[in-house]
Amino acid sequence: QMMEIGIKALPIVTIMAGTIGVMLAIQGIYTLRIFGAESKVTVGIAFSMVREFAPLITGILVAGRSGSALAARLGIMKINQEIDALHVMGVNPTRFLVAPALVALIVMVPALTFFSNIVGLYAAGLYVGADLGISMAAYVDQVIEILSVDDLVQSMGKSLIFAVLIALIGVVNGASVSGGAEGVGKVTTRAVVQSISAIIVTDMIFAFMVTR
Repeated sequence: QMMEIGIKALPIVTIMAGTIGVMLAIQGIYTLRIFGAESKVTVGIAFSMVREFAPLITGILVAGRSGSALAARLGIMKINQEIDALHVMGVNPTRFLVAPALVALIVMVPALTFFSNIVGLYAAGLYVGADLGISMAAYVDQVIEILSVDDLVQSMGKSLIFAVLIALIGVVNGASVSGGAEGVGKVTTRAVVQSISAIIVTDMIFAFMVTR
């Protein structure tokens, strides 16, 4: 489960985190140039990437990849009566099917978020260096000076909540399937939509609470 959820998601997470980092650098420099303060772009990049974009993008990607897969797998197993067969064999379906996915999500989503932070900040640093002539060493020093442990804890805390939401929504939708193959398709789509919606709403609430 950890291999499927975490390691195999590294390529798409790398691409998305790097793209978001460069996008933040482009928009930040463009906006701050109006005020002649483009050298302060590192502040916006560091806070935006670590506090918001890294956990949010990682959560949405994992919801699309792994949340949908979890719902589909459970849905197919329910239709094929494989879950009933596990009961007959004396195997607890929750421990056998749900617990591994939940633990894997709880471990790998924060790990992927931390990786997204590194990739996004590094990609932004490359663009900032090319556009403003700031060396990577100076950029890294600025990022370290700006960010605190609380910012990283906030990022990891969000990703942990997102992991639990993805698992719960995937399991609930997969267990509620009915109507054969068409039903599996519906619950899979519903799981992705609900997971992404829950992640965005939770992110908004979390941001509001920690900035009071």
